[in-house]
Amino acid sequence: MKFELYTAKKISFAIAITSLILASITVVLIPSTIKWTFILLVLIFFFIIIWLSSYFLIKQMITKKLTPLYSIIDKPESEESYQQSLDILNKANIKVAQWVLQRNKEIDKLRRNEKFRREFLSNVSHELKTPLFSIQGYITTLLDGGIDDTSINKKFLEKAEKNINRMIAIIQDLETISNIENGELQLHYEDFDIVTLINEMFEMLEHKAQKRNIKFFLINQVKPFMVRADRQRIADVLYNLLLNSINYGKEGGKTSVFIHELEQKLLIEVSDNGIGIEEHYIPRLFERFFRVDKSRSRDIGGTGLGLAIVKHILEAHQQQIYVKSTYGVGSSFSFTLNKAL
Repeated sequence: MKFELYTAKKISFAIAITSLILASITVVLIPSTIKWTFILLVLIFFFIIIWLSSYFLIKQMITKKLTPLYSIIDKPESEESYQQSLDILNKANIKVAQWVLQRNKEIDKLRRNEKFRREFLSNVSHELKTPLFSIQGYITTLLDGGIDDTSINKKFLEKAEKNINRMIAIIQDLETISNIENGELQLHYEDFDIVTLINEMFEMLEHKAQKRNIKFFLINQVKPFMVRADRQRIADVLYNLLLNSINYGKEGGKTSVFIHELEQKLLIEVSDNGIGIEEHYIPRLFERFFRVDKSRSRDIGGTGLGLAIVKHILEAHQQQIYVKSTYGVGSSFSFTLNKAL
């Protein structure tokens, strides 16, 4: 956005030129016996008078009217600083332009936050409403006589329990995010081997991986890699990333974990050869309840909060997470951790 800056000299010059043009047109239209030389001198004198008078009037207006506005925007240290300004209108224009840009940015941010708030409330309502209605349906069926039918009573109770567990998982994940954002979640730093933790997560998720015939691979495991972090929270990070690679990976595919050694950090990369993510979805991946494939996400039982938790945990560790993905080829999530001293 370009802001045109106007000064007292520019404005007074524009007024004088306009007045001169009008006066010249008047002289041409009205017949006169006065010599053109005299008329030209009068027009020049008229131009100078108009220019100087408008200039001083505008400067007077600046001193009385615009100086207080300038003081609100720029907040100079003293009244003396006003008088030292050679062109306060020019400065006021600049400051007003900067102020407008800043306020526009703040307004845009508020609008985005409001949109995010509405989407978040809508998503929370939907995520909780779905299992609640399912539970209601199962209980109503049982109360209407299904409880006496041995072919459905146990099955319906198990389905109701599954939906209750889903609601509990959503609430626990929301509580975790809230605690991290409010600074209420205390991180317990310790030195530990990230290789050992990765293998533990492989074992924990082995059963889920076998269901989709996905194999785990750990690259660069020739030696221990000691890091300093909250072990349980980093376990949550790895669990969520590995679980995503299983849920969205290709049946019969693989999930590989790479450990890249940097100067003072380690970069842990979790890659799969799954369905991948379209590029326009990537900036929204870490939003709460955001799902690329909503129907599939709910079928596999995710809360839609896993990646949001991952991002919050790593930010609490003052670390970064990165995403690379090619649709139809696979995805790669990588994050940094500090090496143990």
